[in-house]
Amino acid sequence: MLFPYLCTLLTSKAMAVEIKRVTDKKGLKAFIELHYELYKGNPYDAPNLYSDELNTLSKDKNAAFEFCEAEYYLAYKDGRLVGRVAAIINHRYNKQWNRPVVRFGWLDMTDDAEVLRALLASVEDYGRRKGMTEIIGPLGFTDMDPEGMLTRGFDQLGTMATIYNFDYYPRLMEQMDGYEKDNDYVEYKVFVPDGDMPEKFSKVAQMVEKRYNLHCPKLKRSQVFGTEQYGQKVLDVVNRTFSNLYGYSQMTQRQIDEYVHQYFKFFSMDMLCVIEDWNTPDHDVVGVGITIPSLTKALQKCRKGRLLPFGWWHLLRALVFKKTDVVDLLLIGVLPEYRTKGANSLLFYHLIPVYQKYGFKWGETHVHMETNTAVQNQWLYFDQEQHKRRRCYKKAL
Repeated sequence: MLFPYLCTLLTSKAMAVEIKRVTDKKGLKAFIELHYELYKGNPYDAPNLYSDELNTLSKDKNAAFEFCEAEYYLAYKDGRLVGRVAAIINHRYNKQWNRPVVRFGWLDMTDDAEVLRALLASVEDYGRRKGMTEIIGPLGFTDMDPEGMLTRGFDQLGTMATIYNFDYYPRLMEQMDGYEKDNDYVEYKVFVPDGDMPEKFSKVAQMVEKRYNLHCPKLKRSQVFGTEQYGQKVLDVVNRTFSNLYGYSQMTQRQIDEYVHQYFKFFSMDMLCVIEDWNTPDHDVVGVGITIPSLTKALQKCRKGRLLPFGWWHLLRALVFKKTDVVDLLLIGVLPEYRTKGANSLLFYHLIPVYQKYGFKWGETHVHMETNTAVQNQWLYFDQEQHKRRRCYKKAL
């Protein structure tokens, strides 16, 4: 009877999940590359560039570490890497919302409840040591990072700004003790009109422009980075627009400078739209529409997220030559006092002709809360489909 007992004991030990904290560059490299390995050949996932992931997760490069702290964990089973997770504390958010929470993000794992349980337990323990009373996620450092676990739309093309995950992720989450819904997001596929602008939409936009003296000037790249600082103005509006939304913490000046430097130089100026109030002396920016050609198919061709040897060419084709059917609606925001005036209509009144010129067939909206009917109502003028849903979970510690 002793031999079977010893076999069972050895098997249990061999199958146990081992958690290792990332402490060096080699560990961070393994942390980043696990996603590429798990999703290799997946037709829907939009893998991030390795360099972007490295910059985001590096404490000396990401401006969010001015008010965040984090640890990264890897899960091994039978000596094989089978999962990863980040434990993040955003002190700025916690103070703003009076909510002492630890976030879990960058969650990936094989289809194994034991692996997920061990990963979450690592984040929970980290949170308790830091005095946190709750765990929430998936979330990143800030609202500028992907958030929410995909629960519907596994057969839909992902975007670079959102999380794609296998359908077993939410199934495993439902097996985790104490975890429940904190917030749900929805996303829409909005089809670009084939012909003329929808008449009702066109009339509203023209009325708003005339009645309230709101206008959408054509921007030059020099205005984004030059003395006029439109990059700064755009992100100031984003800060004010999303200040009261779930999970959002105000961008610092260093973050704004970082985003303008890293990303705005790649934007097509005709796909970046701003609304100005010409009743104000300085023509204040009161609304923004940041949109780009979908990079998903191009990113899928970048081997393990690298630009070399040919990844750069695929990204160039998407960004410069618009060789894609899809446009990503990254950030659409209008200041609260202008939303009731119908200012949102001006953004698409000016952007839709641009989309038609490039041959885009539909737009992928960014995530917004299921309760945010004001945002959802702006898609009613178009043929649209609510095709994705995602969830953030919470648990008391």
